[in-house]
Amino acid sequence: MALAPRLDLRQSQALVMTPQLQQAIKLLQLSNMELTAFIDQELERNPLLEREDGDRPDAPDTDGGDTDPREALAPAPAETPLLDGMTETSAADGMDVDYDNLYNNDSPSDAMGGEGDGEAFSQWSRTGGSMSFEDGDANLEQTLSGDISLRDHLVAQLNVDILDPVDRLIGLHFIEMLDECGYLIGDLNDVAEKLGCPLELVEAVLKRMQRFDPIGVFARSLKECLALQLMEKDRFDPAMAALVNNLEMLARRDLAGLIKVCGIDAEDLTEMIGEIKALDPKPALRFDTVVAQSVTPDVLMRRAQDGGWLVELNSDTLPRVLVNARYYATVSRGAKSKDDKTYLSERFQSANWLVKSLHQRATTILKVATELVRQQDAFFRLGVQHLRPLVLRDIATAIGMHESTVSRVTSNKYMATPRGIFELKYFFTQAIGSNDGGDAHSAESVRHRIKALIDAEGRQVLSDDRIVEVLKAEGVDIARRTVAKYREGMNIPSSVQRRREKSLGG
Repeated sequence: MALAPRLDLRQSQALVMTPQLQQAIKLLQLSNMELTAFIDQELERNPLLEREDGDRPDAPDTDGGDTDPREALAPAPAETPLLDGMTETSAADGMDVDYDNLYNNDSPSDAMGGEGDGEAFSQWSRTGGSMSFEDGDANLEQTLSGDISLRDHLVAQLNVDILDPVDRLIGLHFIEMLDECGYLIGDLNDVAEKLGCPLELVEAVLKRMQRFDPIGVFARSLKECLALQLMEKDRFDPAMAALVNNLEMLARRDLAGLIKVCGIDAEDLTEMIGEIKALDPKPALRFDTVVAQSVTPDVLMRRAQDGGWLVELNSDTLPRVLVNARYYATVSRGAKSKDDKTYLSERFQSANWLVKSLHQRATTILKVATELVRQQDAFFRLGVQHLRPLVLRDIATAIGMHESTVSRVTSNKYMATPRGIFELKYFFTQAIGSNDGGDAHSAESVRHRIKALIDAEGRQVLSDDRIVEVLKAEGVDIARRTVAKYREGMNIPSSVQRRREKSLGG
């Protein structure tokens, strides 16, 4: 059989992910803060994009004037009435605002006027840029930082307590070996070999530095950290040493074994455990504290006057961009080469697609958030025990979208509600059946009920079997292993451990 080339015509279907579609999917799963960073990058790459600032005080009124050819990011429908008194509100209103493109030069040289101001500029430069001619002395105390780092705190003690330059060098090396909790990581033999000094000298310097404030820093283990703090309080007697050396027994709540090992009675053991709990296992965390970043909600929800709910995007964090069609038309007329025209055309299409994608993203988020509020209306009105079981398919079917789209919308996004700020994923929980034929219960509401029962048990400790009986009496069909799983997920000890703790007054 001879081999020869030939032409065939075939029909087939294929899903092609164009760059524009990939960008739209990427924007959909970004939070408002992440979207702002992405928009900043696009503004640097695309000269036809510009940021729209509708809050500018110098923005002229466009009512009755000429239409600006620049295309703005169109908002989702504003004040769209929904069922049950709900209203879906877009946060991107007031987009088509025309404003002048003036550069406001606030430099001191321009403010001084030009000629004859050499002396004034010299005075300005001598005062560190301050235009106040009466106060020429800088207040250095205002430039000092209010917080001191752990390293600075330890170096200051090192410079006072250790005068020998060799010992001080070893001490500086130890400071650099501390982790965030204040523990010394690494081996002393490696330190001695690296610095070329005897191991005995390294151990002697470490022993001196373990008396530094905060007590417990430079420890090599939790046991050593607690022992250092107990030594400082003069409470490290043989019984306490035995307790510290058997912390794993304390973690298992093996109180009978600890009584035997320490050679004390139950009352003394209770007192010693209280002293252990009063110690600081991570002494360095009081320094170099990282300010916790507050969660910025992407969606805002509030009660309407008619008793329903209003849902809108957070306009404070929602970026807004424009396509400067006027600038594009001006530059296109001056483009001569083919490469310049191709570049401008690609940038213009990219800018238009980005604006369209942003509008679609805002509309989709509002649809999903509004449907979530409608489905979980009982939760917002009555509390977590009324949280409905919900899956992505329920929301996707209600709004006519795919489950993957709903999953991307609810990822890394938060909604501010009258009951607090919740991640959108929080409202999706598994269903637990009802033994009386009623509606199913959400897993989150069952977890909340289990925690409430344990918190209110008092001296009468409830076992997992007893919790199952109580829940079944309330109409929740749940197994004992499920109760144990939820309890462990909330870091609640077993009934045996809780009974031991309460017997010790813990």
